[in-house]
Amino acid sequence: MALPRLSDWVLAKLPPPVLRPAYDRGEVRAGIVHLGLGAFHRAHQAVYTDDRLAAGEQDWGIIGLSLRSGDVREALAPQDGLYTVLERSAEGDRARVIGAVLEAVTVPETPERAMAALVDPRTRIISLTVTEKAYCLDAATGSLDETHPGIVADLRRDSFPNTVPGLLVEALRRRHESAAGPCTVLVCDNLPSNGETVARIVARYARLYDPQHGDSIVGDTAFPCTMVDRIVPATTDSDRTAVECFGYRDAWPVVAEPFSQWVIEDRFAAGRPRWEDAGAAMVTDVRPFELMKLRALNGAHSSLAYLGAVAGLETVADAMAEPLLARFLRDLWNEDLLPTIPSVPGMDLSAYTGQLENRFRNPAMRHRLQQIAMDGSQKLPQRLLLPALDRLRQGHKPSRIALTVAAWMRFLLRRDERGNSYEISDPLAAPLTALAAGAGENAEALAAALFGVREIFDPALAGDAGFRGLVVQHLISLLAHDLRRTLAA
Repeated sequence: MALPRLSDWVLAKLPPPVLRPAYDRGEVRAGIVHLGLGAFHRAHQAVYTDDRLAAGEQDWGIIGLSLRSGDVREALAPQDGLYTVLERSAEGDRARVIGAVLEAVTVPETPERAMAALVDPRTRIISLTVTEKAYCLDAATGSLDETHPGIVADLRRDSFPNTVPGLLVEALRRRHESAAGPCTVLVCDNLPSNGETVARIVARYARLYDPQHGDSIVGDTAFPCTMVDRIVPATTDSDRTAVECFGYRDAWPVVAEPFSQWVIEDRFAAGRPRWEDAGAAMVTDVRPFELMKLRALNGAHSSLAYLGAVAGLETVADAMAEPLLARFLRDLWNEDLLPTIPSVPGMDLSAYTGQLENRFRNPAMRHRLQQIAMDGSQKLPQRLLLPALDRLRQGHKPSRIALTVAAWMRFLLRRDERGNSYEISDPLAAPLTALAAGAGENAEALAAALFGVREIFDPALAGDAGFRGLVVQHLISLLAHDLRRTLAA
């Protein structure tokens, strides 16, 4: 007999181990529109919101917008927006059905439905998890990349906007003209000072769009900064099978570790849920927490990703099972990263990295290194290259960061040391892989070509002879030998 598919009708029939929404979904009204209805949002912000709906704050349901593919809508629509979070640990799986997402909309399929949700006066928060590259950021200026092809096309105004800045400004413009009321743009991506950064991008786009009224379009919008943290691997077919053990089918569950953290600058234009009662931290300054997470967690993740990927390893847990890699990670924290992080209120950085190490070792989490390695051109500068510059200015050589940079350069050759090939997923994939292919396995030529990519490397770092020398030295070893011999040396 076929198992029933998750839906409002099936909800009441789920077995007791499955946690269900503790509220009447029919009484919930949408107050949040979320851009980027991917796995992370559904395992993080939507869970916090689900807790507040259960506490009676029923004006904060979520309408989720998928900006490209219709896959999420196709999975969730027949399920009435319901999905399962599988909280996975060594002790087993804990299943919880989340009811906070009331509707899933694919923007290219029904653009005006998406815009109507954004402009609705009941929408008071527009939140985002769209990855760093979607904001069309110019890394050199920290503002909008005005030469980005998508931005150039959107500014012509001859079609519905295709970029995140274009979509946000069009929504804010219509809200302004219709007197829909103020709202908050809540950025939950790993950008430095993410709210402030996106505020600059949006303001610049608005001025280009309408030089006379651009400032007033965004004038009553708040852009608080946030820090988000939870490990959420990509969903696999085996995860869907795991849900079936609970007696029902879910087309797109999400898997997450037990740990979750959300730090939010308490600056909202039109109210918010009491997320602090669900475990979030409301603060006046997110920056110390953001820097801690970007460098200690994300920097470590990227290092494991590139070192592990070139060695032919598959997951973070696999990498942590390698004694030399685990030792490298501790040295990376202690020698290169933690000395660049100022004190964080209420946090012990040594204890924090100890907790991270335990999280990375979680054998139940199949967090693929290739997934973490995506979009390296966008991630490396803030996660590792800025800390490297800080360490150089402190008078120390960041040799572990240099090894990660060498591993990233080796990674761009598109084959691991076992001979397995893979593709590079990155906005700069074409020029980066062309440079790598042109240099081949000549370490000096490969490093010289990639250090010249100004979108990634600050001239101050690329021009530091000591750092360049370390990278080349490590790259020679990775190309001539393998990761284990390089680490041992």
